[in-house]
Amino acid sequence: MNHLPQPAPRPTAITRSGPLTWIQQWHWFEHTIPAARRVNPTPLADHCHVPASATVADVLAALASLTARHEALRTTVDPLRPVQYVHPAHWAPLPVDYVDVLDADAETLETATAALAARPIDAERDPPWLARVLLAGGKPRAVLIAAHHVLIDGWGLAVLINQLHHQLRGGDAPLEGCPHPLDMAATQPLERARVAEREWLTRLAGNPTGVLAPFGGTPDGAGRHRLQHRSVDAYADLDLLAHRHGASPEVVLLAALAHDIAARTGEHRFLASVVVSNRARADLRNSVGVRALTVPVQIDLRPGAAFGEVVASVAAASAAAYRHGQWRPAELVAAQARMDRRRGVVTVPTIEYNCYAWPRDYLVPAQYDPPGGSATWSTSAPDDPCETLYVDLGRDEGVVTLDVTVGDHLLDAGQAMALPVRLCRLLRTLADGDECPVPQRPPTPAAPGWWRAPQGWVRLSDVEDVLRGHPGVHDVTAAPSGEAAEQGEEPRLVAHVLVDPGVTSDDLHHHVLDHLGEVPGLMAPGRYVLTEITHQPPRPRDQLRLGTDDTGFRPIPSRPPATRAERALAAAVAAVAPGGPPAGTPDSPDTVDMSRCLADHGVTLVAIPQLLALLHQFGFAGITSDELAGTASLGHLATALEPLPPRAPRGGEASP
Repeated sequence: MNHLPQPAPRPTAITRSGPLTWIQQWHWFEHTIPAARRVNPTPLADHCHVPASATVADVLAALASLTARHEALRTTVDPLRPVQYVHPAHWAPLPVDYVDVLDADAETLETATAALAARPIDAERDPPWLARVLLAGGKPRAVLIAAHHVLIDGWGLAVLINQLHHQLRGGDAPLEGCPHPLDMAATQPLERARVAEREWLTRLAGNPTGVLAPFGGTPDGAGRHRLQHRSVDAYADLDLLAHRHGASPEVVLLAALAHDIAARTGEHRFLASVVVSNRARADLRNSVGVRALTVPVQIDLRPGAAFGEVVASVAAASAAAYRHGQWRPAELVAAQARMDRRRGVVTVPTIEYNCYAWPRDYLVPAQYDPPGGSATWSTSAPDDPCETLYVDLGRDEGVVTLDVTVGDHLLDAGQAMALPVRLCRLLRTLADGDECPVPQRPPTPAAPGWWRAPQGWVRLSDVEDVLRGHPGVHDVTAAPSGEAAEQGEEPRLVAHVLVDPGVTSDDLHHHVLDHLGEVPGLMAPGRYVLTEITHQPPRPRDQLRLGTDDTGFRPIPSRPPATRAERALAAAVAAVAPGGPPAGTPDSPDTVDMSRCLADHGVTLVAIPQLLALLHQFGFAGITSDELAGTASLGHLATALEPLPPRAPRGGEASP
């Protein structure tokens, strides 16, 4: 039997347990992704100041009180299965330490909070949070808290720190308990989730890919930029514009961001992923558990529209999207992988937008009065690039704070720094009465080598480079199809390829599909024109359009596992696939189609930790969890598997 790995023993003191909610499942999977490939900060961290009258004992008493009240603060998760365990209030010591500082000023707090956020949290064995008390002259001046995202989200962290600050100021601890995600798991609206997933897939398929890359960034740029911009003036401008247009400041800022992208790229229709708290019910507003999720907001701007029309359009699109705030990330990620392989292109939201809509008056007071009323800091890291522009809005103490994360191939360092400055300048211009109509065309054309296909932007050199990576390809030229336009059809991307005998267009199409999630700006050609290399003069061999199935998409021939690595991966997939582990060994797995991706086999991201553990048990490593959840076929993934080094026997060297 291919026995599924057994998790390590749990802490013995457990009051109740059950499945993770749909939203928790995503963050549980996300924390298995290598840090360099992860976009969301894990853990989350923030801080609050301590009133002068409070003592260290008061801080500890308040933290103990909050731990007793919120079961999420004493919950652990299973490492291999989407299950959570609630523990008694005193099952573990409070995860608190102390650091001496000269002063708890804003700069010290930012540095200390970042340092705490960098500390790992073992949510499988320990409390899912950490606290650090900053002491100046022996007195507590501030409390920093970091929380694991699988159990506490950004809204929940704000609730937690607000309640901590309230108690430190002498307020009574709330007596009533708060719902735990376990209480919500059985009542998750399945039909509503399915509707939301269909909406997401429809929006992803109906919006262009690669909107930003042709108009900025570093060619072949790697890594990403993170920056924060603070502006005093933008705070008043946002309030004025919100009042003028009858919308919230958060919607006005999203409208300004959409206006900026349309003006920069000439694209007037694109997708925004907007984070919602899912805390509309009164009994959830004081919950610290994970509930926030994203909704698909369709940006559709009319060229020439005044900003008031842009705000109205974005507000209406947001209101329509808010109905789709509850869905199953595991199911949607799998469905999107299947759809992307059928379409031959990966589409992601152009922007992801998040608002910290709560007043964070627990923060340590700081003065933001630099020249011009704004300040910016940025950092760049060689992490894997991200395909979406992430913008977070905060409004604290009369200051607008914009946090931006973006891949270097979308915006280079200078362009990333200029984005929030330009947004604040746009707000000022609008506040002064200018209508700022949406431009018809971008001020500069797309960079050379980019082509606007019906599905979005594709870089022709990327298609050529990926095809040249096939061992049977000698040369490639990719270009738009002129004949399709002459016949009144949608233009197609056509690849003219010089190949070895026996290489088919099926082989090349499959090869491109395996790299969709790896190469930004890649799209599967709509037609391959193959010319064989022979001892005779080259002759055309395949000039036919792609064969398609009844849905209009090209079928992919099936293939059983062949190599040892493929058999190990196939055995692991069969073991975690719906239906339970079948009989067999890594050397003789049941038939698994290596030409299809993991999602095609019915395996979603909740089974990936078990799959990786099985691969390790079979003697292989080398694949990351997010690669398994993508569009690559199992055969392509198997080529990345690496045998584990032999284990050394007890008391001796490794066996030969």
